[in-house]
Amino acid sequence: MGVLLLRWPPLILWAAAHLLLLLDCAGSTSHSLRYFFTAVSELGQGLPQFIAVGYVDDQQYVQYDSDTKEALPRVPWMRKVEKEDPQYWHKQTQNFQGAELVFRVNLQTLLNRYNQSGGIHTLQQMYGCELRSEGRKGGYKQYSYDGRDFLAFDKETLTWTAAQTEAEVSKRKKDPDLAGNQYWKAYLEEECMEWLQRYLDYGKETLLRTEAPVVKVTRKADYDGLETLVCQVHGFYPKEIEANWVKDGEVWQEGTLRGLVAPNSDGTYYLLLSVQIDPEEREHFRCRVEHDSLEKPLDVAWEKEPGNLGLIVGAVVAAILLVSGISGIIIFIIRSK
Repeated sequence: MGVLLLRWPPLILWAAAHLLLLLDCAGSTSHSLRYFFTAVSELGQGLPQFIAVGYVDDQQYVQYDSDTKEALPRVPWMRKVEKEDPQYWHKQTQNFQGAELVFRVNLQTLLNRYNQSGGIHTLQQMYGCELRSEGRKGGYKQYSYDGRDFLAFDKETLTWTAAQTEAEVSKRKKDPDLAGNQYWKAYLEEECMEWLQRYLDYGKETLLRTEAPVVKVTRKADYDGLETLVCQVHGFYPKEIEANWVKDGEVWQEGTLRGLVAPNSDGTYYLLLSVQIDPEEREHFRCRVEHDSLEKPLDVAWEKEPGNLGLIVGAVVAAILLVSGISGIIIFIIRSK
């Protein structure tokens, strides 16, 4: 099945994926299939008491919550699954409903363990797998309680790591469950990868596309006689990108700041990075960008934008012609009189 039961950000952020196919199309790009579950002890802030979402790479493809009681697609390309398996969404709904019951019980157990009788508390889980850019596979399964790390599965040792004292009880119960732990290792390393490959095939027009970055370098003067160059890299997909400042062809780190790769509303990404320099050395600096969509690295320098000189000259010429024309009319009138 595609859905099963790591810490994810606190609940408020919840409001606010054929192996040859992957290897042939991934390039330097990583791909992942991840699921996030959250159970809430009390209703509040307009959130359901249980919600589960699934992501292929950066796209949410499925959602289930305790209000709808139904697994629903979140991207058009997931409708393709119905042609292969007409019962897919029904089975996913049953899986999520079972997970909801388990989470409700586990959350109540933790409330008792922490001796908490009121307030809003959360039990969250993240699990999934990823095919990294270098071809290595990864898998993870973790829990958090009230936004803090609680319990994590180590698929290499088939053991659990308790991040809090209260999690030791859970660790002592799960470590001896050899069959369960071997199942999760097999799921994360094999079955999860198979579903990731299938979903990537369904959504390949979107998930395996490439869009080249648009790069622009701007500058601003600083108060200390130095200046800051800002490299704006935007409109690219997939998310993985390499961008650095280079001076005379060598990567330059001194005085640099790098922002996080952030999403645009159209599904592409943008990145900002800056460097503080001596204005006299400006011509030595370039913003170098490497991306799957580019055949070779792109080096972009600051270029002085065309100012308003042409407009000003044009306006002056027009004014002169206008004045000359008016003067000619006045002289003509005077002579006529």
